[in-house]
Amino acid sequence: MQDFVASSARAAGDKELRRKLEHATGHHLELVAAMRADFPAYDDERDTARKIKEAAIGRLDELLVELKERLEANGCKVFVAARADEARDYIVSVARERGARVVVKGKSMTTEEIELNAALAKAGCDVVETDLGEYIVQIRGERPSHIITPAIHLSKEDVGATFSEKLGVPYTAEPEALAAVARQRLRATFLGADMGVTGVNFAIAETGTIVLIENEGNGRLTSTLPETFVAVMGIEKVIPEVADLSHFLEILARTATGQKLTTYVNLISGPRRDGDSDGPREVHVVILDNGRSRMLADPVMREALYCLRCGACLNVCPVYRRIGGHAYGSTYPGPIGSIVSPSLFGPAAAQLPFASTLCGACRDICPVRIDIPRILLHLRSQANEDKSKEMPRWPRAAMRARAGVQRFARLARHPRSIRMLSRLAATVARPFARTGYMRWMPPAFRNWTRGRDFPAPRLRGRRTPRSK
Repeated sequence: MQDFVASSARAAGDKELRRKLEHATGHHLELVAAMRADFPAYDDERDTARKIKEAAIGRLDELLVELKERLEANGCKVFVAARADEARDYIVSVARERGARVVVKGKSMTTEEIELNAALAKAGCDVVETDLGEYIVQIRGERPSHIITPAIHLSKEDVGATFSEKLGVPYTAEPEALAAVARQRLRATFLGADMGVTGVNFAIAETGTIVLIENEGNGRLTSTLPETFVAVMGIEKVIPEVADLSHFLEILARTATGQKLTTYVNLISGPRRDGDSDGPREVHVVILDNGRSRMLADPVMREALYCLRCGACLNVCPVYRRIGGHAYGSTYPGPIGSIVSPSLFGPAAAQLPFASTLCGACRDICPVRIDIPRILLHLRSQANEDKSKEMPRWPRAAMRARAGVQRFARLARHPRSIRMLSRLAATVARPFARTGYMRWMPPAFRNWTRGRDFPAPRLRGRRTPRSK
């Protein structure tokens, strides 16, 4: 993974990227606010969904055993993978055994996590992403920059230029025309696909049912047209009963995309049966751990397993809205990525828990009320205790400054002293300030400006009398 401090600094300087992110995330937040206002039961449904996830994670071992038994009874083949490479190898082996040459993929962050596309391509498969946003970033040679909106960092003009260059079609920036180009290309791909791969939104233990939620119909085509279908899910996706699903459907689309309900809710319980007109002849379900058990074992971290991957915390996060997803260097960017990535990807993601202002907006918008700031502080505390050189020095210095903060609190009780110190600081800082910010500070304070710019203190003159 890349160095987050360096990559975020580069991204923060990209004004055009910031404009695109502000426009896209701002529009999303308006839709979400409208949906919440139109659905008085929203908060009650959030509470119910959280209770279901909390109970499910509390007895995850039992539910996974039940899910596996039900899936196999339905005719599915189940593979439990402890690590990403085990999941990759299994899916590649299925593709090789079936002679798959063309593999279509529905949107799946879990397959991004295990780097499946590269493994299938190395095995000789032509892998095609069929979600429109994923399709766009794939032909650009990029990774998704958002959990729900993979191409959020691109404008329609960017997409038009990409299609013209990569697909050889006349340039247009009309969204309808661009969607039509992708639809035409993908239709032939679907019809010729040998294997389909998707993620999983929910897995119902009671019935052995895989649930796919999507808006474009590509998930339905990916899971029904090819002869072989593979669903990849993290262990946290299991819920106990069919009756639980409705509570998640009420909140997920409203928070993720600002809709009352997604266009397609696909329920898959097994391969094609005698008399069925369509559907795959083989269904494989890969259940992935890959660090999730470490989160489960930590009383604070296990709350991160409640996540529905709605992406709403990214849209409301002031850090993400300024730098975008690619700066994180992780499959999962934004606030949720900052808490799950260290467990999934190890020390390479150790900087990410510090990529937050701790403003709490992520906690407020989360459909299952995950206390992300609390988990971030937990991870920061662990990082402070960790002597590994992987961690940058400035976060450790900030954590050690707690005693200094306490001394400052005592000083802050004396306003005159504070005013005198503020004037002194503004005078001393003046030579170091440029355009209102200090990008370098003397050795005693150098660690702060290694990771961020500091607003320059200002000398305050005599107050202007207020009008009566």
